Amino acid sequence: MKHRLITLSLASLITLSACSTYDPYTGEKKATNASKGAGIGAGSALVLSYLANRKKSSKERNKRMLRDAGIGAIAGGGVGYYMDTQEAKLRKQLRGTGVSVKRDGENINLIMPGNVTFKTNGQDLNQTFHPVLDSVALVVKEYNKTQIIIAGYTDSVGSNSYNQTLSERRASSVTDYLIGKKVKAARFESVGFGEKNPVATNKTQQGRALNRRVEITLLPIKENS
Repeated sequence: MKHRLITLSLASLITLSACSTYDPYTGEKKATNASKGAGIGAGSALVLSYLANRKKSSKERNKRMLRDAGIGAIAGGGVGYYMDTQEAKLRKQLRGTGVSVKRDGENINLIMPGNVTFKTNGQDLNQTFHPVLDSVALVVKEYNKTQIIIAGYTDSVGSNSYNQTLSERRASSVTDYLIGKKVKAARFESVGFGEKNPVATNKTQQGRALNRRVEITLLPIKENS
């Protein structure tokens, strides 16, 4: 029986468990988000809202992307299968890395915890995290009929302006790294959301660690969309 992940609304409360769980896709035993610090993504709702409010329509963006990246679109009936196979490959490549793979309808979200992705209070990527991003690059190059949205988030410590800038710089760092691995630049959109959309309380150290994250959202490029 196919397992489906429950999409969390932006207002959902996050419950942290202290026990071990099993990944329903890979069967891998893994630590909970609380102990692993992986964070729980609230899905692509904020990203989709951001894109919808851009001046250019999604159809115009997709046309530009297809032209500049030199790629094709997914035929209507094949979107689900295309994203399913990409998700399975990402889960296999990212097993045990601390990156959480979440499915949100047709979209795929990769949640990267800040404590393993970046140096403390910085925007520079940890060198130990480079192989993880290399794995992401391999898969998204193979499955190139997707738009890649990279969004940075912070906790609430510090000023709003500082956190906004830090989230933008961290998103840009991940974007630049993947482009450096020959992923087409035209496929990317980089954005920082600062303190918005926390996935846990900012009142505890553990909760703040979950909120400091970068999320990569993969959106299928569909024909006639």
